[in-house]
Amino acid sequence: GFTPDDTGDNISLRNANWCELTGLYWAWKNLHADAVGLVHYRRHFKGKNGIITGGEVERLLEGHDVILPRPRNYFIETSYSQYAHAHHAGDLDATRAVLVDRHPSYVAAFDASMKARKGHRFNMFVMKRPLFDAYCSWLFDVLFELERRLDLSGYSDYDARVFGFVGERLLDVWMAGAGGSSFVELPVMYMESQNWPAKILRFLARKFLKARRKWCA
Repeated sequence: GFTPDDTGDNISLRNANWCELTGLYWAWKNLHADAVGLVHYRRHFKGKNGIITGGEVERLLEGHDVILPRPRNYFIETSYSQYAHAHHAGDLDATRAVLVDRHPSYVAAFDASMKARKGHRFNMFVMKRPLFDAYCSWLFDVLFELERRLDLSGYSDYDARVFGFVGERLLDVWMAGAGGSSFVELPVMYMESQNWPAKILRFLARKFLKARRKWCA
């Protein structure tokens, strides 16, 4: 009974590389609403009594332009180094080059975001429609150009999801570069169990073991 993202104006065939952003693109091109947001099958915004309700969203948007998830704090990593240890640093380098060429006013915000040790992740948000249109217009312009520049032939299936991963990092860049938008942060409610000890071990292994392999090489 759900409308799939391969209807209307869509990029559904790019899902293996763009992840949930194919759904975001579909919403941008096909929905007509005063506010639009994106959550996941396994992550939702938390409201007073579980998953946030439509009424709670409406009340929050009366006083804010954007709803964001609480930022993820890397503590011992910057956003750039965390990405470099988990994926390919060249993805972010190429993204910066795209901004230099197409959106130079956002380069300073990108640099600041890459140096930060926390950020809003998961491509989760709710925005009032004018901001949503402006964000999507900017985001997909950047990512379509990035798609033209990147060679994914040597990427694993996981790293080939690059445009979804980069998109996560670009939300804060746009928020800072656009300026003036008020936002509120909400906790994220996970719909499946989270093995945090295993997640932390993988995080540390990516940072220290990968760094050691590079030094040895």
